[in-house]
Amino acid sequence: MNLPNALTLFRVVLVPVFILFFYPLAVDNRTYWGAGWVFAIAAITDFFDGYLARRYGQVTRLGKLLDPIADKVLVTAALVMLVEVDRVPAWIAIVILGREFAVTGLRALAASEGVVLAAESLGKWKVGAQITAILMLLVDHIWFVSFLPFRAMGTFFLWLSMALAVISGLQYGFGYWRGGVSVDGSIRG
Repeated sequence: MNLPNALTLFRVVLVPVFILFFYPLAVDNRTYWGAGWVFAIAAITDFFDGYLARRYGQVTRLGKLLDPIADKVLVTAALVMLVEVDRVPAWIAIVILGREFAVTGLRALAASEGVVLAAESLGKWKVGAQITAILMLLVDHIWFVSFLPFRAMGTFFLWLSMALAVISGLQYGFGYWRGGVSVDGSIRG
């Protein structure tokens, strides 16, 4: 266990806390504030765990496994909760989450064949757009910033993240079809 892995596990622990803050939204809008802060802290840990692991040579197999799982659990929880309060259309959540399952399955299949599907840069932009969209859709309901068009901006970033999800998912598919990179680092295909 190292600091980057501890940050990743902390992100997973924050998911139920996020849900607890989010759940009573119909009763008290102040819970958006708490849910927004918890989500923001979790998103920040996503940046720092990877940065610290690379910077200090602490990249581990456990971290490589846990980091994408923590990301998917956090985004899934947020999207599902936002669907529940009519901030995110269900079909958009299904497209985004379906891409996540498809890419995860494709990477597992490739790994079983000794092929590594490297992370695509569009996937990183997708995560950034998702985090931005979710934060803006949460902040929209806080009374002292309600005069700003956060919902419209959040919806824009949601659509952007969906488009990036589809395009980067296709990139992974083409990467697998081309053969990816073998475990020894040579290009296959």
